[in-house]
Amino acid sequence: MLSYNLIITNYFLSNTKNFMKPLKILLFSLTLLVAFLLLGSQFLTYDASIISEKNSSPYYDYHALHSRDGIGKFYLGREIAKVMGHQEFLWLERPSREQQENPQKLLEVLNIKPTDTIADIGAGSGYFSFRLASLVPDGKVFAVDIQPEMLDIIDFFKKENEVNNIETILGTIKNPNLPKNMVDIVLMVDAYHEFEYPREMMDNIVTSLPPGGKVILAEYRRENPLIPIKTLHKMTEKQVKNEMDFVGLTWEKTEEILPQQHLIFFTKI
Repeated sequence: MLSYNLIITNYFLSNTKNFMKPLKILLFSLTLLVAFLLLGSQFLTYDASIISEKNSSPYYDYHALHSRDGIGKFYLGREIAKVMGHQEFLWLERPSREQQENPQKLLEVLNIKPTDTIADIGAGSGYFSFRLASLVPDGKVFAVDIQPEMLDIIDFFKKENEVNNIETILGTIKNPNLPKNMVDIVLMVDAYHEFEYPREMMDNIVTSLPPGGKVILAEYRRENPLIPIKTLHKMTEKQVKNEMDFVGLTWEKTEEILPQQHLIFFTKI
């Protein structure tokens, strides 16, 4: 009888172990799934309405599940970032920007002539527009933004500081509304990655340039994960080159002289 009970006990224990093993695996898998969903909810969002845009343009792809920092619209494999609202303009004027971005170093390598006409696209509060204006006393700066509130800030500072060679232009999400063949240099500092229609915008920017005109982009280096900027607000040099090549611009050089940003030069041939 004792032997029989021992056999039954051993059989039960053996089968319990065999049963517990897949149960543990199942519980572990469920734990991982819940953790993934909780983590993903912090970085991802779902918007089914964006699918209605799917066939609106041959240039873009649309994903309902996408980054919270993006708009669910993809251009040449890159998700387009959300636009920084005018309510955050003080971040553009933060004192630490001098150290973080070294704007003076950026301006020094642009090779600007006093008579140049320069377009500051995504001008925001005019952080670069006013610095550029001081370098072109016999030229002009077009300060372009799609938010009229930003242009109101620039116009206020223009009046306060008696700056006469900046012209504000209200652009659209597809067109910066620049005059054709009149712009020597187009500068975009931490702006291009937010263009909702990058292909259309760049096509129109290219028409504003005469042959030999320059397009210069400053973008935070996406290759470096330690740069404390949201991923979609950074770009790799390769991606920038690919997107500019797509609109017919020729890469000239990349200056890696800034603390955190690529500075990439293109020419209209």
